[in-house]
Amino acid sequence: MTTDLALLAVLAVLWGASYTFIKIGVETIPPVTFIAARTLIAGGILFAIIRWRGLAMPGDAASWRRFAFQACLNSVVPFTLIAAAERSVDAGLATILNATSPIFTFLLTALITRDEPVTLRKLIGVGAGIAGICLIIGTEALGGLGHELWAQLAIVAATICYAGAAIFGRGFKGLDPMLPAAGSMLCGAIILVPLSLMIDQPWTLAPSTASILALLGLSVFSTALAFVIYFRLIHTLGSVGTTSQAYLRVPIGVGIGAVFLGESLGPTAWLGMGFVVAGVAAMTIPVRKPALAR
Repeated sequence: MTTDLALLAVLAVLWGASYTFIKIGVETIPPVTFIAARTLIAGGILFAIIRWRGLAMPGDAASWRRFAFQACLNSVVPFTLIAAAERSVDAGLATILNATSPIFTFLLTALITRDEPVTLRKLIGVGAGIAGICLIIGTEALGGLGHELWAQLAIVAATICYAGAAIFGRGFKGLDPMLPAAGSMLCGAIILVPLSLMIDQPWTLAPSTASILALLGLSVFSTALAFVIYFRLIHTLGSVGTTSQAYLRVPIGVGIGAVFLGESLGPTAWLGMGFVVAGVAAMTIPVRKPALAR
């Protein structure tokens, strides 16, 4: 359990940094091409490590269909939505909105698989998290800033995809964690690279050095390494337990955005962050059971 908690903290740091990597990357690389390269590099690294370890990817079509579905839920759709949104949304704000994944994981689990207990504390956590989202997004809606509103809603939609991926990812139990990580990344690249070639014509782009370095950091650390940890924790801590790194990710992501991008949050966003962190923590921090009297 100590190892799992340490890995959970590492995952929070890796994914907390990803929003700053994305913000820097999409300054000069279009979102589809940026995410296509992210999945291709990460998938290639993971596949090379699998071969080095002497493992083999599954050869049956059913496994690859599952990898492709996982790719859509966990990379193709959410990665692209977040990358597109961060062209107008700060990295810190994206971190906060995306941190609500345990809330949607809990709701989907309660509605579909029903293998997570529904408790009053978790329901309060759901309410607090949704209130936080409304506080953050509501200010944009009232202000009539439609572009930023749709970008923020895109991040929430990506979060719902992550929730579905956390539940579906439990079906890979029994496989080495690197296999579904590599399989989903490679499938994501197969889907996104042709789209990049058609939409962005990447050979015509002139990305900055900062964007290229951000892409490499995102691909190697926040994707390849992070997804190996993610699939391991899905099996050991469960879907809601694994997404609990979201409340750790919030201050990390906001802090990294403040230090490296000079971002700052408005009063309403701070209040919304407080609700989100409190809601996610209420849902995911385990309750200590009283010791039995001897």
